[in-house]
Order: sequence, then C-alpha cells, then structure tokens
Amino acid sequence: QVQLVESGGGLVQPGGSLRLSCAASGSIFSINAMDWYRQAPGKQREFVASITRGGTTNVVDSVKGRFTISRDNAKNTVYLQIDSLEPEDTAVYYCYAQILTTARVYLPVWGQGTLVTVSS
Repeated sequence: QVQLVESGGGLVQPGGSLRLSCAASGSIFSINAMDWYRQAPGKQREFVASITRGGTTNVVDSVKGRFTISRDNAKNTVYLQIDSLEPEDTAVYYCYAQILTTARVYLPVWGQGTLVTVSS
C-alpha cells in the first residue's frame, strides 16, 4: 500500500505565510509528477500546482508569484510554500500523485487534506 500524508495547515492572518508538506510512503518504486489541489468551502476542487521528478513546475496563473512548489525526491516529499496569504486562499489543500509501486502497478493516490484558514 502507498499513502500521501499532508501537514502544515493552520490558521494564519492575511499577508502571512505557510509551508505545506506532503510525504509519500509505502511500497513506492517511483513517483513522477506530484500535485497540489485545493477545495474552498462550497466550491469544487481545483488544481493549484504540480512538479515533475525532474523539477519542472506548473503553477496556476491565479496564484503565481505567491505559491511555490518544490520537492525532495529522496524523501518522496512535495512542498507548497504559500506567501501573502489572502482570505480567498482558505481551503483544504490536497496532495495527489500517481505512484508506481514496487509491484509495478500505477496507483492514483490522494492525501487526506490539510486545512488552511486565512482570517484576522
């Protein structure tokens, strides 16, 4: 089995920063792209950013300049640095990856999510 576990969410004031982490564990052979999504209250889940194993990144235009995605391949961990937080960033942030297991099977895996609340 494989799993993704997010951490780093919390309550932060507007203008503040957070660093979210997502660690993959289990019977992992390799992971190519690792993604972040978010779901605000009453809205659909939306793509935020992705990063390939080689470090190529893609960040949605609406958060470019404030969100930075990075990863540590040795730790099978992806990060999301969020700066200049706005109330509109309030959401549950989810990590997603298609993980190639040691059985050479691709599994789509979602984390359980971490809540980010931006409020004064």
